[in-house]
Amino acid sequence: MTTSISPRQDSPTATRVGLGLLAATAVAVLGNALIALVVLALGPGGVERGLQFAHYAPLTLGGVLLGTAGWALVRRLSRRPRAVLRVLVPVVVVLSFGVDLALLAAGTGVVNVVGLMLMHVVVAAAVVPALARVLPLPR
Repeated sequence: MTTSISPRQDSPTATRVGLGLLAATAVAVLGNALIALVVLALGPGGVERGLQFAHYAPLTLGGVLLGTAGWALVRRLSRRPRAVLRVLVPVVVVLSFGVDLALLAAGTGVVNVVGLMLMHVVVAAAVVPALARVLPLPR
């Protein structure tokens, strides 16, 4: 007699995770493109930084991948991953603003910097729901 073991329905597969991350990246890049267009239309003032697709698209992908790595790490190591992520995600997003504040200090315009900060929020807003679906946290 042979027994086949099938993965649990909520068990993540590489394909499902990959597609979820691809969708999150697409949503984040589109959201960031919209922010860049609005900031450029308003006139960023000062030195313009990070508003060209070639600048923000790779950083958006990096944010998605780093967020995913952090999520997976907390999911694996924490006894209470929901509680940890409920605090960790906003803290990391706020800490990521430090780079933008450094740009402000270096002469980048306020509108430009606020746009860049909003881009960080967009990435988190795209990644968290996607990860909740493809790498669900234990109850």
